[in-house]
Amino acid sequence: MKLVFAIVNDDDASRVLSVLNRAGFPATKLASTGGYLKSGNTTFISGVQDEQVDEVLSLIGKNAHKRKQIIHDTSTMGAFGAMAMPLEIEVGGATVFVINVERYEKL
Repeated sequence: MKLVFAIVNDDDASRVLSVLNRAGFPATKLASTGGYLKSGNTTFISGVQDEQVDEVLSLIGKNAHKRKQIIHDTSTMGAFGAMAMPLEIEVGGATVFVINVERYEKL
């Protein structure tokens, strides 16, 4: 058995949860915040059989989309508070961790 942790952008969270549930994969949904942009994320936790991991990763990958976002890079601000330079970055997608489960009990 494996434990899948998937961190996705809040914009994709409802769609990811919906496709996982329709495919029969229960998931626990946790609100989380990214460290770099300090923006909203959702972390899903799902216990699956070893042979189901690829299917779960495929479903997440097809429904957690990368997108471009403009941020204002304050590291370029001068001593007199000049305007921060806009910087285009890629956000979204998913960061997924798959961990072996040594023991599982439902009490």
